[in-house]
Amino acid sequence: MDSSMLSRLERLEQDFADLEKRMVQPETLFDPKKMQECSRRHSEMAPVVADFREYQRNQKEISDLREALEEGDPDLASLARDELPRAQKQQRLLQERLRDHLLPVDKNDARNAIMEIRAGTGGEEAGLFVSDLFRMYFRVAERRGWKCEILSSSPTDLRGFKEIIFSVEGRGAYGALKYEGGIHRVQRIPETEASGRIHTSAATVAVFPEAEEVEVEIKPEEIRLDVFRSSGPGGQSVNTTDSAVRLTHIPTGIVVICQDEKSQHKNRAKALRVLRSRVLEREAQQRDAVERDQRRSMVKSGDRSEKIRTYNFPQNRVTDHRIGLSIHRLESIMDGDLDPILEALAARDRLDKLSAKDG
Repeated sequence: MDSSMLSRLERLEQDFADLEKRMVQPETLFDPKKMQECSRRHSEMAPVVADFREYQRNQKEISDLREALEEGDPDLASLARDELPRAQKQQRLLQERLRDHLLPVDKNDARNAIMEIRAGTGGEEAGLFVSDLFRMYFRVAERRGWKCEILSSSPTDLRGFKEIIFSVEGRGAYGALKYEGGIHRVQRIPETEASGRIHTSAATVAVFPEAEEVEVEIKPEEIRLDVFRSSGPGGQSVNTTDSAVRLTHIPTGIVVICQDEKSQHKNRAKALRVLRSRVLEREAQQRDAVERDQRRSMVKSGDRSEKIRTYNFPQNRVTDHRIGLSIHRLESIMDGDLDPILEALAARDRLDKLSAKDG
């Protein structure tokens, strides 16, 4: 391990110790915003510090084993010869993990995620594909012990969705799912196709971190509230009271509509969750031009040519075009077994960051 990396880790360990002291101080304990920020930083730093301390323990073990080889005791030397390769291998693994820890990280990775899926080109078949993608992410969440909650939806006549917005609640949800943003394309014979021809449709997926209530201050006078009767497929009224809610954030022009609940109060609460996250995302985009470009690339127009992934049902194949990965297990992937793709995307991201850092 080079000296600059060692110095960074030692500073981080000291910062971690200082943070733990600060977390038990009254000025932190009785300030929810400070406590929340400290808790988030603690959870982000703890794995790095744990690996660094393990690295230090392992380094001492290697030193002790080398000393045993030089002391002349045959039994100790024999034991040291057996143990030293294992300890050295463990040290290399720990050093690689620590190097990964020190790569630039998205501070939002540990957060819950808000996901939006919208039908693109393809008519009713695109709406059905939105429903399939939602089910896929729902199953991903189940497999990882996360919770999904629909925040807003616009169903179609054929059990699909024009649009669906939902939260994925669980530590690391955003970090795992953030690579899903973009244009998803499906190739299959639609239920609506009588002649058996294969059609191509598309849906847009956008992913952003959920904002905490204390992070984004939205003043009541900054919101325009409109209420109306919710509607179902085809526009028919499904509620006789004004329970649907439209929130407009006046400073940014962001509009959120929620109508899934029968209670206006519940719809308003869900709409506020989405609104806070969109405002947080807007602030991040304004601070970082790269994030702004990435967000635009997620949604674009919904045209089939702007795809990041293709789901080819006749060939039982899913292809992620960003990394050139094709997997011939479409059914299991649509059932939520997305880990091979998510892990490959995360690995490529780490590799790119290492290349940029070394360059």
